[in-house]
Amino acid sequence: MIVAIVGSIHMDFYIRLPKLPVPGETVLGHGFTMLPGGKGANQAVACSRLGAYTYMVGRVGNDIFGEKLIENFRKNNVDTKYIEVDKTTHTGIAFILLDEKTGENMITVAPGADYNVSAKDVDNAMDAISRSDILLLQLEIPIDTVVYAAKRAWEKGVRVILNPAPAASLPDEIYRYIHVLTPNRVEASLLTNINIESREDAVKAGKLLIDKGVDYVIITLGAEGSMVISKDFVRHIPAYKVEVVDTTGAGDAFNAALAVSLAEGKDIVEACRIANAAAALQITKLGAQSGLPTREELEEFLRKHRQ
Repeated sequence: MIVAIVGSIHMDFYIRLPKLPVPGETVLGHGFTMLPGGKGANQAVACSRLGAYTYMVGRVGNDIFGEKLIENFRKNNVDTKYIEVDKTTHTGIAFILLDEKTGENMITVAPGADYNVSAKDVDNAMDAISRSDILLLQLEIPIDTVVYAAKRAWEKGVRVILNPAPAASLPDEIYRYIHVLTPNRVEASLLTNINIESREDAVKAGKLLIDKGVDYVIITLGAEGSMVISKDFVRHIPAYKVEVVDTTGAGDAFNAALAVSLAEGKDIVEACRIANAAAALQITKLGAQSGLPTREELEEFLRKHRQ
């Protein structure tokens, strides 16, 4: 199993709060934590923990945060050969406000080096991408780079998973390069102009995206599970019930487990079921990366729930 990720690399700064603020309100927090993050980086670490040989393609700044993030990749056995140290800007930074009672969060990001990830970075990593079973992409780097990476991988016969997060419009060209598109309900609503309030709405949105050229669409619905949509079938995959600590990184755990499962040869429905389990495990712990499950943890979770 080989998975390549082209995407963002951040340092996350957490503040835990008794409640999330509204505009103009100051809320005193109960703690501060600095943890590695960024959707691309989270997915790379998650894929590695789940047993895939993982390449990370991206950029960090020439600062202490960049050094710590590269060190963290190496500790998690992620190949860092294609991470560029950008001397023109800072490492990507995210500030995360976490509601201690509900596990919900508010996030703001200063992308820094992430917004300098370019076609050149993709070209430099094509040896690795060409060898990969899956290329996993998100939207925290320039959209032109995402489209270019998807096209180059598609030309090489590499399956592309696009996690269209954070929510943003996509150029029509990209859809034909995508094997699996994995929006949540907000992202799917933006992409289709369909307000998703039910599973039926999710199916309508998914079918519209299939018509644009995607092979499979998986719309994640939080506690309601996921909808798998293709030209030939629709399947609802229920969520696993767990105690929520922190929802940050749930989508990253989902997409990584989906990528690794498809790389292993599992079908899309089984891969989605495993991805739901990975997301459930993720939200039981604090931190976008610290909560990502290992292969052993995921298999044990699945065994318990089969029983």
